[in-house]
Amino acid sequence: MAQVKIVTDSTAILSDEEIAQLDITVIPLTVVIDDVLYEDGVTLSREEFMEKMEEANNLPKTSTPAIGAFSDVYERLTADGSEIISIHLTPELSGTCQTAQQAAQLVSPDHIHVLNSAFIDRALSFQVIKAAKLAQMGASAADILSEIEKTKQNTQLYLTLDSLDNLSAGGRISKATGFIGGLLNIKIGAHVVDGDIIAEVKGRGAKTIRNYIDKIVDEMHATSGIEMIGLSHAGIPEKAAELGARLAQEFPEATISINQTSPVVATHTGAGAYGLSYLVKG
Repeated sequence: MAQVKIVTDSTAILSDEEIAQLDITVIPLTVVIDDVLYEDGVTLSREEFMEKMEEANNLPKTSTPAIGAFSDVYERLTADGSEIISIHLTPELSGTCQTAQQAAQLVSPDHIHVLNSAFIDRALSFQVIKAAKLAQMGASAADILSEIEKTKQNTQLYLTLDSLDNLSAGGRISKATGFIGGLLNIKIGAHVVDGDIIAEVKGRGAKTIRNYIDKIVDEMHATSGIEMIGLSHAGIPEKAAELGARLAQEFPEATISINQTSPVVATHTGAGAYGLSYLVKG
């Protein structure tokens, strides 16, 4: 019987159990570290990436999956007449969504719906999980697409950066700015809005991040209730566990997921970063 199948990319932070239980197909991005090519989540784990990035001579480079990676998956999943909903990270950080759209046009444009989530990391996963659960319940593609849009509107994602080094090395800011930021111990707090990363606060020392997180928690308490929380980190599991314990105490009804972030995020943010996402009940 024809059904709806869910596809995403490896920047969606999902557990192995979620992928298996919800029958989600994940297409990996590629990572190049000192001229060695890896597949995110296939030949390189998130934790291994952090170790290799620290030891690397140059800043790692991430790239979109080849169009053939998408077309092969799309052909296989639509062979029985099924429809596909393929949900991907914001185009502001990667060309993955555009490549998926090109593959969909080649394979079966009437049966494949490619969506820009406008997010990354666990915030992207909120949409993927919602879609997969509805697909397993037998919902139509139209109904699932409607619910995904609601989930998108009810999602917020914030980032904190402990250092400007990687942004500077990757050309996202000038090297002079990055050098000065390093000297001054500058920290950044940012909000992802419509796929864009908007810096909201910057300041010296760890207090900047603590105050920014306090502000986010206050905003969360002002909502109608929190359904899911995603806390991702770049190589700081102990600190993430501490913050996760606080969030669990503040929002006992929410489902909380704490994970190492993906190579794509960690490459841009560097070690010590957080990604805090939440889904408002609605």
